[in-house]
Amino acid sequence: MDFKKHIATIQDFPKKGILFRDITPLMANGEVFKVACKEMADFAKEVQAEVVVGPESRGFIFGCPVAYELGIGFVPVRKPGKLPRETVSIQYDLEYGSNELHMHEDGITPKQKVLIVDDLLATGGTVEATIKMVEKMGGEVVGCVFLIELEDLKGRELIKNYNVKTLIKY
Repeated sequence: MDFKKHIATIQDFPKKGILFRDITPLMANGEVFKVACKEMADFAKEVQAEVVVGPESRGFIFGCPVAYELGIGFVPVRKPGKLPRETVSIQYDLEYGSNELHMHEDGITPKQKVLIVDDLLATGGTVEATIKMVEKMGGEVVGCVFLIELEDLKGRELIKNYNVKTLIKY
């Protein structure tokens, strides 16, 4: 399926100079959204994932259906102050600023096989931070899957030692 047909391109969003790839048209089309999630779930099976981890918020959009399809758990990665129990955290840079992420400290068990799911691989900062948190908890990142990869931002270089799949490349 040509997923690019269902992505809108928005100039200068969220700030001037950014070319934003809007996934909401893809999400609005139930058949296309289902196929995208199925392809991600197939990758999760291939890497034998035992749990899905997804960064806020679009990682939730794709990660939850993937986990549901496989009958495995989903662990959210959130911004500060959003998780009610003890967390591990990490600060990192992204393509237009900096951020901090948190995950419940008991979200991953030692040696658990983790698939990280998100909508976008750009500079790689978010996924690299997520990988570091998972590994700090003793989890094994068996793969990372993204709807979109922005190849010119070279995010794949930060995670070159991991099994990475993307459905769309720009």
